[in-house]
Amino acid sequence: MNRSSAPPAGAAGDDDLGAFLTAFNRLAELASSHVHEYRAGTREPLVPVLEEHLGVDPCSLPVLTEILSPFRAADADVALEHVIAAHGGGTLIGIGGGDQRWHSGLSEILQSAGHYGQFPVGPVDYHTVPVGPDAERACVSFGLHLFMFDDGTHGRRPVAVLQRAAKPNYGGMPQLEVIAPADGLAAAVLAEVREAMNARSVLRGQVVTFAASQFEPGTGGVTFVRRPDVGAADVVLPAGLLGRVERHVLGIARHRAALVAAGQHLKRGVLLYGPPGTGKTHTVRYLVGAAQDATVILLSGMSLQLVSQAADAARALQPAIVVLEDCDLVAEERSHRTSSPLLFEVLDALDGLAPDADVVFLLTTNRADILEPALAQRPGRVDLAVEIPLPDAEARRALLTLYAGDLPFSAAVLDEVAATAAGTTASFVKELVRRAVLRAVERGEAGTVGDEDLRSSVAEMMADGGALTRVLLGGAPEGPAGSSTAGGGGFGWTAVPGLAPR
Repeated sequence: MNRSSAPPAGAAGDDDLGAFLTAFNRLAELASSHVHEYRAGTREPLVPVLEEHLGVDPCSLPVLTEILSPFRAADADVALEHVIAAHGGGTLIGIGGGDQRWHSGLSEILQSAGHYGQFPVGPVDYHTVPVGPDAERACVSFGLHLFMFDDGTHGRRPVAVLQRAAKPNYGGMPQLEVIAPADGLAAAVLAEVREAMNARSVLRGQVVTFAASQFEPGTGGVTFVRRPDVGAADVVLPAGLLGRVERHVLGIARHRAALVAAGQHLKRGVLLYGPPGTGKTHTVRYLVGAAQDATVILLSGMSLQLVSQAADAARALQPAIVVLEDCDLVAEERSHRTSSPLLFEVLDALDGLAPDADVVFLLTTNRADILEPALAQRPGRVDLAVEIPLPDAEARRALLTLYAGDLPFSAAVLDEVAATAAGTTASFVKELVRRAVLRAVERGEAGTVGDEDLRSSVAEMMADGGALTRVLLGGAPEGPAGSSTAGGGGFGWTAVPGLAPR
């Protein structure tokens, strides 16, 4: 009988293990060969290059480190380029060594390069960052600048600046690390870079939002937003209200020199409060659009945790406006920086500004009752609190005219609908006009929208079945003012006079 012989149990596994060990041994040989190649000079070693430039052993020099805000890394790139050019230009080299360099400071890189042949001269790393709504810049993410710096006292002397970005997955913050063979020279370089960062900031005069990764705080991003174009005629508020807000936000900036000369402070806090949908954000958009020369930083939701960084940027780039939308949503959230509620950190950031800082903190909230205790504990942080109320009949009529534009509604039906839509918001009125147009489109008569379409739309939206829709568009629920129940109409709240709805 023929018998086939099977391999012993485990033989296949032994073969796999042997293949793995052979491959691993080959990898170790290649790694060792790579190090020897560095030492033999097939890759240019880093330390001799630095020693030739600095005139001393770079491993013997102290390193001065400047931690950068993740939102100003592009500013540092622009500033370094300017400073180096102003001092006669320089040379930019990269550093090899793979990912390990991201985990090593400049001092460690130099020691490892000198003793073990690691971190040779290599290519410069770049990454692209936005510097405007439609503009980008290739910034150095890991590179070593070698140049001569004249501090105005001792003439031109050599310095080296390692510029690194925050790399996702590796943590850390963007930073500059400076070595120089003379005392005080590294500090002088960083001082000039800071000055250039503020003077030449890509954020200056722009409207931006800040965002940060929950797990990688150093990789925060900046988004540039087009400045809104909203005219005063497009902001429908009670008579005199917009003027009060505009005078405080924009008027102080216009007359900053005269106010400072008279010994008056410039920093200010403004709170816009009221039910959802009444026009707080629209008012903010008008103010941001009107403040043409101001740097505007927009924070909302959990990005409010970045208020300290926003305040630092605003202080450096004034005149500036820091917009903090819907503060009530995170009023009790704890900051990742401190154990204090975020709202307290917001108020502390405002308090930390110098009196002559031309910076506005512009807060909005749907729930002033949540903010009022914190504001009472820190008096003086908010100079002006303005209620943006539900529009009255006259305001609803103006809103209908605004949103209708050239649509052929009669004056009589606009008056009628404005009266019918009592207790609703600007958002409601805007949606009302859209639904009227939609009715005509569905009939196949887009060009014949008329009074009956508007009447039918307001009747539908004001009917019992539209109660939730009215609330979602910011309208007050039916029932006693301030009532709140678990079901039915217990959504939202009704504004009443005063700072906090009760």
